[in-house]
Amino acid sequence: MLLVVISAFVFSSAGVFTKGVPTPAWDIIFWRGVSAVTFTLGYLVLRGKLMAEVRAFCGPALSAALVFGAGSAAFIPAFKLSTVSNVALIYGAVSFVAPALAWLFLRERPSVRAACASTIAFAGVIMIVSGGIARGHLAGDLLALFMTVMMAAGLVIYRRFPQTTAALPAAVSALLLLPLALWFGDPFAVPVSELPVLVAFGLVFAVASVTLSEGARRLPSAETALLSTLELPLAPVLALVVLNEMPPLPTVMGGGIIVLAVLWSQRRVQAATKLP
Repeated sequence: MLLVVISAFVFSSAGVFTKGVPTPAWDIIFWRGVSAVTFTLGYLVLRGKLMAEVRAFCGPALSAALVFGAGSAAFIPAFKLSTVSNVALIYGAVSFVAPALAWLFLRERPSVRAACASTIAFAGVIMIVSGGIARGHLAGDLLALFMTVMMAAGLVIYRRFPQTTAALPAAVSALLLLPLALWFGDPFAVPVSELPVLVAFGLVFAVASVTLSEGARRLPSAETALLSTLELPLAPVLALVVLNEMPPLPTVMGGGIIVLAVLWSQRRVQAATKLP
């Protein structure tokens, strides 16, 4: 439980890191990627698991790396073009987008409660996006929605191929974006004073990925999903405290709907996991 809570808290700081520096999005992607790859590979070497993950890296792992990379490419620009609260709360719908994709591609039928919760959460996302249209955040909100779909696709890959490793695909997803970041950005023109923040962002990304995968192995999936939703309220609070970014009313209302839908959908599932 502590590992998953740490992961949720660390992930919630992504918006603060992104909007806390004036660095363009592709330059952030580059330096965060370099840092994340370095820290993740270092972690695997220290644990003596690098070669095992390399040998296990096959088609599903590459697919996961590709979709996670695509999600990351949208993730950082989304923060630059919208508010932290909008991006974080739209991403909260991943718990429902993933089952929808699982039903579409794996024919895994969701429960009635999950289907109802998905509909409610989708209404919350629509409310947030509609507020983004009025405030000129539509592009950022759509990127956040695309990122959510990509992350959900990655979760479906892991559900279909549960033996797929976690750490190395995360590192490869960051590595794949480095050539694009060099092409579209100018990372070597970033002021030296901003590099410590970007390196720390990469460490945060690596720590969050590792703690989530390690914690998920020790908990029922329903409990992991419930604890992961702590990221939803934490991200807007951090943005308010650190960046003085006040979420607009449609975001507060839509985010509340998504959080309630997540909690309601997990309540019965969590209770069921405790039955003897």
